[in-house]
Amino acid sequence: MSRTVSSWILSSARSSIVLQGKGRWYSICIPNRNKIKWKLVFSKTCPYPAGSCSLDSTFSLPKAFRHTSTEEEHFSFQLSPAQINDILRAGELSHKTLDLNGKNANSVLRFESNQLASNSPMEDRRSAATCLRTAGMMFGVFDGHAGAACAQAVSERLLHYIAVSLMSRQSLEEIELAVEAMKPVRPILQWHRHPNDVEYQEITSQYFENLRVYWQHLLDLDTEPGFSLEEAMICAFKRLDSDISLEVQAPQESELMRNIALQVAFSGATACVAHIDGVHLHVANTGDCRAVLGVREEDGTWSTLPLTRDHNAYDEFEIRRLKREHPRSEEKTLFVNDRLLGILMPSRAFGDVQLKWSKELQHSILENSCDVEALNIYQYVPPNYHTPPYLTAEPEVTYHKLRSKDKFLVIASDGLWEMLSNEKVVKLVGGHLTELNVQKPPLTFKKPVNLGYMHNLLLQRKSKGLASLDQNIATHLIRHAIGSNEYGEVDPEKLAAMLALPEDLARMYRDDITVTVVYFNSETIEDYYRNH
Repeated sequence: MSRTVSSWILSSARSSIVLQGKGRWYSICIPNRNKIKWKLVFSKTCPYPAGSCSLDSTFSLPKAFRHTSTEEEHFSFQLSPAQINDILRAGELSHKTLDLNGKNANSVLRFESNQLASNSPMEDRRSAATCLRTAGMMFGVFDGHAGAACAQAVSERLLHYIAVSLMSRQSLEEIELAVEAMKPVRPILQWHRHPNDVEYQEITSQYFENLRVYWQHLLDLDTEPGFSLEEAMICAFKRLDSDISLEVQAPQESELMRNIALQVAFSGATACVAHIDGVHLHVANTGDCRAVLGVREEDGTWSTLPLTRDHNAYDEFEIRRLKREHPRSEEKTLFVNDRLLGILMPSRAFGDVQLKWSKELQHSILENSCDVEALNIYQYVPPNYHTPPYLTAEPEVTYHKLRSKDKFLVIASDGLWEMLSNEKVVKLVGGHLTELNVQKPPLTFKKPVNLGYMHNLLLQRKSKGLASLDQNIATHLIRHAIGSNEYGEVDPEKLAAMLALPEDLARMYRDDITVTVVYFNSETIEDYYRNH
């Protein structure tokens, strides 16, 4: 294998400059080749004391394929094509929407999802669920930072908060009566999960109790018909973030639950959630995950419709919002080096109480906690921290009425968008969709049929590219994101090198990537417009 790619990666990475603090790194080196807009980079060594629990467990690259350090004596970037596919496809998830009769009357035809870790352990999370008490399906992508704890908690809880916000008063009363009588509660959501999508079983009961407090609050409001979908999503985001903040301040049953609450509150996560009900699409976004619609125009070309804005220092609306919320004396210190208070790339996120609480509250909580360094919680108050909160989890909600030409929705963490533009992503998905729909060459047999003739027909099919495609479109996007050359084609050498990067280098060249692609049922959407 040529050493061009691998030698460049090693030499440039080893010359990078990082500033290391207690438990986290801040990168000040941006490799031009990838043009990555660095967020915080956190150290990977996080010891946990006896009786505590690491929350950062999810699937990672098999050790046989991935190096753990650049200092290994026999360092090699060589991976076989089979190993590359095994790594890329390990997190694949797909689901086709069917009713009890095996038909699909849903506007969601199917969805396909995948993840690729860069951080060890991975900090991204994803969720997908069908609403059982209300109409619709929900899909979420969550990008964690300072560990996976917050992203994990939000991925488990947020869709439930949205679903409860949408339920009728009668339904809320039914589940409250069932809980009071200690009877089983019918599920609110049907989850669509990958076997490696982890749950925090240890704290599920507390999460349920706090969800119950929320629906009791909704019952106390005594409003009918309740929230609009936009209001429900905003209220759910804000309430969950408030609960995350309050849980760490309240007494806990055990040291384990206390440690979990601390890690969730002092880490952070951005979130992008789509709710789809018939032709009604709502997308709620907090941070720099992104949702993009793929549109097939009448002339057969593909166009792009962004449904979110990245909440960061590059967005003028966010800059103006923060300036309105803080004194004029702080205008020059709100964003330093394109980061909120010089610390965080996204300007909206769950958790991150270091940028929401007063200095006194932070000191009080951490002073009364166990060894916070062992939990990878870094005690640091940024300069010019005068008028918190500086960070919010309140989402922006976008509504779009689906048309028959709207073919798919891509939701992904910024690890994808740092590598591929909106237009490139839509073009790749559209091209993949077209290829999969190509009619296979008919097997017209000439008599007598022999093995040579059959072999030629099979080669003809293969030449059409049908055999070489990733069946899962999310895998196809990840393959292009990390392996594309300057011509937009996948370079096998670059792809192998990027996948074989050791853990202490991988985060310098790519972020965790999570992708979910939702395909729409054009026939169902057309039926809606015929009947309305």
